[in-house]
Amino acid sequence: MIYIPEKIALSARSLTLLRKLFRENPRLDEIYTQSASLDEAKEKVREWSMEILNENVEAVSYYKGEKSGRSSFNKLRWQDFAAIRILDYLDNSGREFSNPYRNGEESLNVPFQLLWLGIKNGLGGAKPLFFQDMIHLFRQLNNQLPQYIPTKNQVEGWMERWHDGLNPNVVRIREENKERIIRILMKSINSCEVGDTRYCFEHDLTDEQKIEKMHEWWDDYRFHLRFAVRSPKLLNELLDYSLDLDTQKILEKAEKKGIPFFVNPYYLSLLNARTPDFTASSDLAIRHYVIYSKPLIDQFGNIQAWEKEDKIEHGKPNAAGWLLPSHRCVHRRYPEVAILIPDTMGRACGGLCVSCQRMYDFQRGNLNFNLDKLKPNETWDEKLQRLLKYWEEDTQLRDILITGGDALMSQNKSLKKILDAVLEMAIRKAEANKKRPDGEKFAEIQRIRLGTRLLAYLPQRVTKELTQILGDFKQRASKYGVKQFIIQTHFESPMEVTPESALAVQRLVSVGWTVTNQLVFTSAASRRGHTAKLRKVLNDIGVISYYTFSVKGFLENTFNYATNARAVQEQIEEKVIGHIPSEFSQDIKKFPLEAERMVENLKQLREKANIPFLATDRNVINLPGVGKSLTFRTIGITRWGRRILEFDYDHTRWHSPIINKAGKVVIIESKPIGEYMHQLEEMGEDPKEYKSVWGYSIGETEPRTTIYEYPEYDFTITGELKNIEI
Repeated sequence: MIYIPEKIALSARSLTLLRKLFRENPRLDEIYTQSASLDEAKEKVREWSMEILNENVEAVSYYKGEKSGRSSFNKLRWQDFAAIRILDYLDNSGREFSNPYRNGEESLNVPFQLLWLGIKNGLGGAKPLFFQDMIHLFRQLNNQLPQYIPTKNQVEGWMERWHDGLNPNVVRIREENKERIIRILMKSINSCEVGDTRYCFEHDLTDEQKIEKMHEWWDDYRFHLRFAVRSPKLLNELLDYSLDLDTQKILEKAEKKGIPFFVNPYYLSLLNARTPDFTASSDLAIRHYVIYSKPLIDQFGNIQAWEKEDKIEHGKPNAAGWLLPSHRCVHRRYPEVAILIPDTMGRACGGLCVSCQRMYDFQRGNLNFNLDKLKPNETWDEKLQRLLKYWEEDTQLRDILITGGDALMSQNKSLKKILDAVLEMAIRKAEANKKRPDGEKFAEIQRIRLGTRLLAYLPQRVTKELTQILGDFKQRASKYGVKQFIIQTHFESPMEVTPESALAVQRLVSVGWTVTNQLVFTSAASRRGHTAKLRKVLNDIGVISYYTFSVKGFLENTFNYATNARAVQEQIEEKVIGHIPSEFSQDIKKFPLEAERMVENLKQLREKANIPFLATDRNVINLPGVGKSLTFRTIGITRWGRRILEFDYDHTRWHSPIINKAGKVVIIESKPIGEYMHQLEEMGEDPKEYKSVWGYSIGETEPRTTIYEYPEYDFTITGELKNIEI
């Protein structure tokens, strides 16, 4: 039910901010004082905004939708952002929006009515964060909120605030953490007569000999899965009882509510029990993945699927129009790529990422770290062949992403079996093409990807045996037209980049696999310079950035949510120092073809271009039914100060034809910018360094870096689409 604004009084704080807004803007005060009605006042505000916009012909065309894209976006002045936002507020005034990700909450977009009710009668119910946003909006309109473009030196200074896991002092602290964890776990391990036969102590071992044995096991990824922490009590003990009482209570509540808990000893060793000054808050992005937030706990049990494509009815097309061979094992949005989720341990994860888009599946108990339950059953081989036939007989599929869960949670035997089946399918598809005339040929498999978080969570998983399996597959598949072999991973923080993860990456690239990173832009990860530092450290070890994802707007994600305005700010003010000059676009396109030289190639290109990292990623949000995009306009704001964004799809890539009927997607953000700024301050940040974030109300999706383009075929494929029903 939507509130009745006329009857809700303003708080003292809201009244103070309202008066400040009108005091700073004499013209606005005059408009509202002299207008006989709200409609008259709104029309005068429109005229004011158009006066400013008419100074820039390009901005007028952009506002009217006559022009779009990055080139037009780059021609907007800072004042134009404000004028367009005000006009969009007016154009969408009175619209009601339902937010399915806040329990169906209804919101009404009436910002100028709220100002009218407030200044006339002290009513309207608008909250302080609403008025804070409006104050900054009119400051921007009046050129009183300057756009702040930092220098390269300033960005590099922000980057230097953040430490990484390769720093010798950090490595030493992690070794101390490891020793503490080992000694505690040692007490719970029995003799070989009882329980676990793989990890047990022989009779008459001294404590020193047991510790030596524990060090051997530490390098075995199965040890970490076997002794993963599943309770807050043990977590606190392994962290040397450093958790504060409030955090303990939150975790205990999560345990009672049934939220799965799974932190392996290696990953836990990355957390500081006692934080030295030089690493203060550097591990916060990791800590927020381990310590669940109150909104997540409160909402667990009511979580929905964010992606419309994840809601499948048997025999019916998904939201993108694709007919699928399995609602459980295959996901698809785009014509050229589909996701394969095996019915193996690959359906499991190595830990729970707090902002996981499949949290609803954890809620249903499907992904709750019962690893024995997820071992492959007898029917999987037969089912796998049926699923891969979908790729084989589809006209456009050329890219297969094997994920989960986590692809590397599959045992070596299971993963090899999947890869062998994929190759056999790719060969059959290529052979069948020989009988088809040019112009009617099907897309052949060009790209194989494995999605995993284990390079950060548990890099010990990348064993020599696994490396050999992947290297052998790459050699065999290359003979049949497969050109790109990609490990798609997820590092969240430069503190996750450790000697162990660097070794894992080195092993993978040495056998020809390209490693790319997808970062989730959480509130902790969004701090100035943090993402830039991560890109640099990843480049140093041979990893290329792929996507920087805004957190999805679930209510349960409120704590970790960084606003889309901050994503645009980061893109324009920080990531820009890693812009790759166009003369190197063809060079970088070849990098996946010689992945073995990735570290050297990345270093040489950075030196030639004089940039600290390669900004190869795109800042985007995964939109329900639309796909990855950061093309949006801020068309409204709730009385709570949460912005209402209208997204368009990414016009630079090929979508399902349904996109032409789907329309634009409206998202009400999870938190106001003022709340986000307060959270940054709580993390120790200086809000003054972020003040231009208020002005970023428009976004445009960046073009795809050439390194991620599909190779060209030496034949012409059909334009026909199969497995689709619009």
